[in-house]
Amino acid sequence: MWFKTLHLYRVHDAVALALPVLNEALQEQAFRPLGSVEAKRMGWIAPTGRGSEVFAHEVSGQRLLSAQRQERLLPASVVKEEVESRAAEREEAEGRPLRKQEKQALKEQVYEELLPRAFVRSWRFDLWWDSSRNLIAVNATSRKRAEDVLDLLRQTLGSLKVTPLATRTTPTRAMTEWLNDPVKRPAWLALGNQVEIKAVSGDESVVRGMQLDLDGEEVHVCLDAGRQVTRLAMTIDEQVSLTLGDDLALKGLRFADALLDEASQTDDGDDPVLRLETDFALMTGALSGAISCLVEGLGGEATPATPAP
Repeated sequence: MWFKTLHLYRVHDAVALALPVLNEALQEQAFRPLGSVEAKRMGWIAPTGRGSEVFAHEVSGQRLLSAQRQERLLPASVVKEEVESRAAEREEAEGRPLRKQEKQALKEQVYEELLPRAFVRSWRFDLWWDSSRNLIAVNATSRKRAEDVLDLLRQTLGSLKVTPLATRTTPTRAMTEWLNDPVKRPAWLALGNQVEIKAVSGDESVVRGMQLDLDGEEVHVCLDAGRQVTRLAMTIDEQVSLTLGDDLALKGLRFADALLDEASQTDDGDDPVLRLETDFALMTGALSGAISCLVEGLGGEATPATPAP
């Protein structure tokens, strides 16, 4: 259950629901499999898996929720090919070209017929709610997927005011300074070996490097040309390794071996709930420290406009 990619959000004016009340609200929006004519669906699942009715876990003010999304995969190219074939048959039979409205109706008919036969794919997304600091982090591969999970939570709670976590210094500016001048690097920062560098304007070229010496000449030649760092691999306080993006997304998360060893050596008595909550507590403890370091290293948190409910 260790997170891989996190998108961070500031929660505004949050009302802390008691855990039983939150659990009941999540159950009302529980995931159920797609119907034969549904294209997609999302709902909450128990973090420990099937058979559990516990939809929200809490350890020392840290809450864990899990959502599942199902979607039927019907490629547009398959629909297009079938529509073109049927349209050609009708045009030949009727001796006239089909009107635009007729082709649209045909497309809708083909889509409805093929949808029940399309493959179904499922995704799981974990949401970490730090109620003590009013932060939410969504373990999702993209910002769009994270926003989908937040929309589900907003629907479940009735309202949810959140904004993407923002800092006074942009990640791009800070990461560029850290590579340009080692003196400006925070004490907790250890550079990794991956970087992405883009031109400020005009030139659309992107330089991506893996297994690089980030203090080497090759990287500095790019920076001297006026380019800026948009992704940077790093280790924070020897606890969490990640790639920081220009949107403050934390990708490729990896945790210190000592932390993973501590988790594996904990006696959980084969209790899946204890196992999950132990891992969650250790992981969020390390992540909380890493996020605090990052925010401080980026000049502190910016004050965003409060969003509408």
